[in-house]
Amino acid sequence: MTVKKILIVDDSLSLRLVVKMTLEGAGHTVLQAADSKQALDMLDGRQIDLVLSDLNMPVLDGLGLLEHIRQHPQYAATPVIMLTTQDAGHLQLRGQQQGISAWIIKPFEPPYLLAAIAQLTTR
Repeated sequence: MTVKKILIVDDSLSLRLVVKMTLEGAGHTVLQAADSKQALDMLDGRQIDLVLSDLNMPVLDGLGLLEHIRQHPQYAATPVIMLTTQDAGHLQLRGQQQGISAWIIKPFEPPYLLAAIAQLTTR
């Protein structure tokens, strides 16, 4: 497995820590952002292989973040996985229209998340 640099964006510190432990345990490098603004500041030209984002965040939600990511030439094709408690079809459709790579409902099993990451980063 190739080590991937993954950005986790979630306003929940506890979720970020659980996901970070899962990803680092699988050999990935992890960056963390507590909100979309912090995430956008981190998308400053550095290599990011995948973004994991919460949907419901203050100021700018995950779909708004996705829109900004897709407008940035360097990250336009970067896989983005939405981690959310929301399973509303209209939100998933909007995410697909904006170029979401996967939609994972919380709570999720770590092996499922790792499998999704592996699939998206080996394309």
